[in-house]
Amino acid sequence: MMDAGDRRKTRAWGIILMLAACVAVLPALGLWRFVDALGPLDLTMVESRSTVVLDRDGRLLRPFATPEGRWRLPIATSDVDPHYLAILKAYEDARFERHCGVDPLALLRAAAQWVRSGAVVSGGSTLTMQVARLLEPREDRNVSAKLRQMVRAVQLERRFSKDEILRLYLTLAPYGGNLEGARAASLSYFGREPKRLSFAEAALLVALPQSPEARRPDRSAHAAREARNRVLDRAHERGVLTAAEAETAKAEPVPVARRPFPMLAAHAAEAALAERPSVSTHRLAIDARLQANLERLARERIERLDAKLSLAILVIDNATGEVRAQVGSPDYMSRERAGAIDMTLALRSPGSALKPFIYALAFENGLAHPETLLDDRPSRYGAYQPENFDLAFQGTVTARKALQLSLNVPAVELLSELGPARLLSRLRQADVAIAMPKEAAPGLAVGLGGLGITLTDLTRLYAGLARGGDMPGLVRRVGESAAQAPERRIADPVAAWYVFDILRGAPPPENALAGRIAFKTGTSFGYRDAWAVGYDRQFTIGVWVGRPDGSAVPGLVGRLVAAPILFDAYGRLGTEPEALAIPPFALQATTATLPPPLRHVRKDVPKTVASTVQAPLKIAFPLDGSRVDLGFAQVAEEKASLVLKASGGVPPLTWMVDGAPVETGTLRREASWRPGGAGFVRLSIIDAKGATDSVLVRVE
Repeated sequence: MMDAGDRRKTRAWGIILMLAACVAVLPALGLWRFVDALGPLDLTMVESRSTVVLDRDGRLLRPFATPEGRWRLPIATSDVDPHYLAILKAYEDARFERHCGVDPLALLRAAAQWVRSGAVVSGGSTLTMQVARLLEPREDRNVSAKLRQMVRAVQLERRFSKDEILRLYLTLAPYGGNLEGARAASLSYFGREPKRLSFAEAALLVALPQSPEARRPDRSAHAAREARNRVLDRAHERGVLTAAEAETAKAEPVPVARRPFPMLAAHAAEAALAERPSVSTHRLAIDARLQANLERLARERIERLDAKLSLAILVIDNATGEVRAQVGSPDYMSRERAGAIDMTLALRSPGSALKPFIYALAFENGLAHPETLLDDRPSRYGAYQPENFDLAFQGTVTARKALQLSLNVPAVELLSELGPARLLSRLRQADVAIAMPKEAAPGLAVGLGGLGITLTDLTRLYAGLARGGDMPGLVRRVGESAAQAPERRIADPVAAWYVFDILRGAPPPENALAGRIAFKTGTSFGYRDAWAVGYDRQFTIGVWVGRPDGSAVPGLVGRLVAAPILFDAYGRLGTEPEALAIPPFALQATTATLPPPLRHVRKDVPKTVASTVQAPLKIAFPLDGSRVDLGFAQVAEEKASLVLKASGGVPPLTWMVDGAPVETGTLRREASWRPGGAGFVRLSIIDAKGATDSVLVRVE
């Protein structure tokens, strides 16, 4: 039995233990209530960052400020120089890799310094605590604020890895003005990405966030230098730098002005942002190095010309349709040149740059061959009388020479035979936007530039020739493919190769070698637009020069102004031009060895057989757009021949498949042809007077 004294002792110890428990629990309870009152971590600031437009390899083309006007660019720890990270940890948080967000030793050191000096010497903050302060910025600098940072730091450590916390610091740290993050600071102060930094540059980036406004190098270069040197001394003390490295770094000057952020492919970047405003990172198919080279070329060239002229360049990868470079103007910020207008998308008159497509259509329909003779003599078509650019005439020339010399009269003659509506229809079928005067029927002048077209569409047309007549869909973003669409052709493969072979032999400007690329120039009426478009198997480049307001510029001639820029642009691609492969059925002949109906396009030239009035020549079978089953779906069966039938016209007749003769000089209106495989083919027929007809059929 416990006596009364023992019971009193037991009761006293119980009271003591209860009081001790309360002393231990109440602070913990208070801390729990404090943490609970803080609420969850707010990461809104991390999510609100600058939109960036990158090139095909991830290089920065153009960043955009946040809605608040701040430069806060995305960054990873792998994007910065390792020396910078080493100096940062040595100066700010030597035990960063080992603590759990709060460094007790650093706090004890800060407290001791405060007791000894009566003022705050160092705050004892870890990098994680600084991230917490950046995420929830407050003006208070008291015990409550410090406790808040400590709690948030522990929460951050529990939620994120060390690398992710370091990335948050690199993204949010202030560097003066509206600069936030090491990437924005490096681009603004040093003019380059922070991937490679000198020791002095790394130390300056470490020093600035402690007092970003007081140490801004563009305003207080002396304060910035002193702060940087203190960081270098600490890095030397901690063994990150040698004494020699630290002294050499101290001798390096600090930047005294901010640099502009990159603005490559400014028009393409704006278009990407307008198309997808909710996306924060845009990856374009553009090559940043090529883009920078061509923008520099545009600025160099335009400075020698009229002060109000603009210039545009477009580069297309023929195989994929990717836009590898897009220079919308030589100076985006120039008001005098209206640099903000993207002239790759402006509707302008192409001048003679459309002539190759007249010839391609004539070749495809069996109306002409590169060695067909054309007459370059004064001609009149009703009230329209075309003239050559030099007001002279060459007489009888081959189609090859007529196109190489860009003669107007032969081109109009071919277009008269084809019909301008046929050319316009082909352009529209190829998904090219054409602007025509309202309430006006298409006339022969459309072949010499009497319509509106953009540099983008004109360059696509030539890329179509480079692809054997198959028009590409443009690809502007990495990872995308051209939109699926019905087959769009600007010419058949043989006709496209004929045009390439001709244009590759065109006389080049003075700054270039002959025979390297196929190219064509154009000058619009009144010297308002100068064009040059060139291509090989790999790339097509289009160049336009003119005033954005469309006013005339005397002496603005495509061959003299745009062509030299085109060949310089090709030289900056870094590849050797490649010729197009010769397609099957291409007829390589001289004028004398051509089938008689192809030797001359003029109808008043005697043919091999005279004739009386006949019905119009027409292919009676197969019909245009029809499908013909010859058994190609059945592997074992012998493939049948395709019977060709014609009506009207004047024999002898010449049958052609995809521009190549399959039967010539026949007096019969029937012929037989055995296809080599399934697919689309264009069948054409020519009679003794040069009349033609053509159909497109699918052999199955």
